Amino acid sequence: MTNEEARNRLDKVGPNAMPDATTHPLRGALEKFWAPVPWMLEAAIVLEVLLGKYLEAGIIALLLVFNAGLGLLQESRAQATLAALKSKLALNASVKRDGVWKTVPAAELAPGDLVKLSLGGVVAADVTLTSGEVLLDQSMLTGESVPIEAGAGVQTYAGALVRRGEAEAQVNATGPRTKFGRTAELIRTAHAVSSQQTAVLRLVRNLAILNGGVIVLLVAYSWHLKMPVGDIIPLVLTAILASIPVALPATFTLASALGAQALAKLGVLPTRLSAVDEAASMVVLCADKTGTLTQNALTVTTVSPMKGFDEPHVLALAALASSDGGEDPVDGAIRAAAKAKPVSDAPKLVKFEAFDPAKKMSEANVTNAAGSAQRIVKGAFAVVSALAAPSTAAIAAAKYLEDRGFRVLAVAVGSATAMKLAGLIALSDPPRDDSASLVSELRDLGVRTVMVTGDAPQTAAIVAKAVGMDGAVCPPGPIPDAVNPDQFAVYAGVLPEDKYNLVKAFQKGGHTVGMCGDGANDAPALRQAQMGIAVSTATDVAKSAAGMVLTEPGLAGIVAAVKEGRITFQRILSYTLNSITKKTMQVLFLAIGLVMTGHAILTPILMVVIMITGDFLGMALTTDNVRPSPAPNAWRIGNLTIAGLIMGLGELLFCTAVFAFGAYRLGLTVSALQTLAFVTIVFGNQATNYTNRERRHLWSSRPSTWLLFSSVADVLIASALAIFGLAMAPLSAWLVASVLAAAAAFATLLDLVKVPVFRRLKIT
Repeated sequence: MTNEEARNRLDKVGPNAMPDATTHPLRGALEKFWAPVPWMLEAAIVLEVLLGKYLEAGIIALLLVFNAGLGLLQESRAQATLAALKSKLALNASVKRDGVWKTVPAAELAPGDLVKLSLGGVVAADVTLTSGEVLLDQSMLTGESVPIEAGAGVQTYAGALVRRGEAEAQVNATGPRTKFGRTAELIRTAHAVSSQQTAVLRLVRNLAILNGGVIVLLVAYSWHLKMPVGDIIPLVLTAILASIPVALPATFTLASALGAQALAKLGVLPTRLSAVDEAASMVVLCADKTGTLTQNALTVTTVSPMKGFDEPHVLALAALASSDGGEDPVDGAIRAAAKAKPVSDAPKLVKFEAFDPAKKMSEANVTNAAGSAQRIVKGAFAVVSALAAPSTAAIAAAKYLEDRGFRVLAVAVGSATAMKLAGLIALSDPPRDDSASLVSELRDLGVRTVMVTGDAPQTAAIVAKAVGMDGAVCPPGPIPDAVNPDQFAVYAGVLPEDKYNLVKAFQKGGHTVGMCGDGANDAPALRQAQMGIAVSTATDVAKSAAGMVLTEPGLAGIVAAVKEGRITFQRILSYTLNSITKKTMQVLFLAIGLVMTGHAILTPILMVVIMITGDFLGMALTTDNVRPSPAPNAWRIGNLTIAGLIMGLGELLFCTAVFAFGAYRLGLTVSALQTLAFVTIVFGNQATNYTNRERRHLWSSRPSTWLLFSSVADVLIASALAIFGLAMAPLSAWLVASVLAAAAAFATLLDLVKVPVFRRLKIT
């Protein structure tokens, strides 16, 4: 084409690139303020402003911004690291324009362009070969581990690698119109709702229903007492603030961020923080075969020598008929195998003729140890065996190896007129050294691994057996809508959309799904899975779609992600239990205090202080020493709510008893009772912190240093404010110390109740 015609076509169809689907930073920032917890904080800010409480409104606004900022910071760090992992070199293409070959950016290719495919290059668009012969590696696109020979008339696709030869081809389709443009569209539309997001929504809903009902009763009782509207509104505002789990989103983010930091040290980069938490709940891992479970590198698996030959000599002959230093993976594998088993009497090479796709063989002229001239031929079994004397043993051996999914080559040697079959060489893409241990370790952790590949069923079944995946092979055809992870161990011959559909089918069954892959064909499934994992050798497309990227070779990072995810889950679970306990108790305590005194027992500013000291210092639970569970975790919000309510009722009894002692025995004034309510809530919350953090008895494990530090800080801040009368009426030091001692005793008693409750509700 001419340059002008190419420009016209580019104007019409657009550049040879996928549209940028990344979220605008401003939109990403605004989304942090559009969720249930931010809504409640925003409503509280509006009420504070309407009441003229600008200081309180400002403090709550800072909490809101802190939540959003923490999430944005961690996500931007992960994306920046991922961008650094991507290739810095733009893909170029050799194209013929105005009768001259020139190099242009691949994005400038247009349908109809004539391009050159050269050794080591990447096919930049969907093309049809017009001349020449090339060996194409399409494993990243189709999952097929064996390269294909391609000549004139053969169509290939954007992303294929040229392993041998040179050819010219005409561009058929570019950008989103390529064969794998649909893959890109699947990536764009794929989305799995995070179980973490679902947990937050259900938790906030449960708290809103429960505390909303209590607040309505508070208003009704206040109206019955004929309290002034000016007193009722602050009471309602205090109750709303008491019911908001203000630091819950920030805690989820911080816990996942700390887990992400720990994983980064182990060679795992989480690009979506939710993937850290999802790793704890994963029950099935869909693993691609080529390049993930296998090395994506052909190696000699079996050598079958014929009568009169041995394995080293068969390899030596085959190596002489193989190219040296090229990118042909077959020849490279054979030369590597021959080098590992050298022979002293190998023939001397005189002339080498490279593989001819038309003849389906390569050959070499050599001189043997006796000085005689010989011809060596290596290639497809049917072609090479036809040059030698018929052999039923060779035919049987070839059929046996081919039935097992190997690529079989034959080697013959002799004079030009009397060739003799020397042996057969079987090649395959072997499993990674750590694939079997990955499958075994995940099985011990309660996670089932299934293989999902575009390769042939026979080849897939052999690899599955080698790595310890026991089970049936799914019959060919579309993925069933209702499929259970235990039904099949292997899904072979599948397309990119089939991998995507399989992940969705497992998710429909209520399973948290992981997907591990390396190619563009894996990208839609990587995006759809709650825990998408791209291996270190993955394409940029796969890395962009995944929630985690392994930055070091091997698969050990997957097991590390599961274990770290379960640690993160336990920390988040502890904070969630605390949130339910505190928020239910605080609203109910406000109601009981109103009934006992006829006044609000907390002011909005005291509630804000409790939120800051309790909720945010309580985030130290994200560093706590926890015991990961041996099986996948699950968000049982119903059971969590019940457990939190029981613990909350226990704390409510403690707070009510202390408050009643102050009101009826000590005869404290209303303002002093408000201070007493404040310190009682703070100390009671600290007590439940330590009962909720441990699923067994509270003394079963040592709290983290940061958790102990935050508890000391919380107690000291509350004690200082109460004793010195800052923002509240002062209390005597002995009374504050007595409440603290009572809280310690209460924690021990509550712990005795907690253990059987948690066991019954399966809080593990």
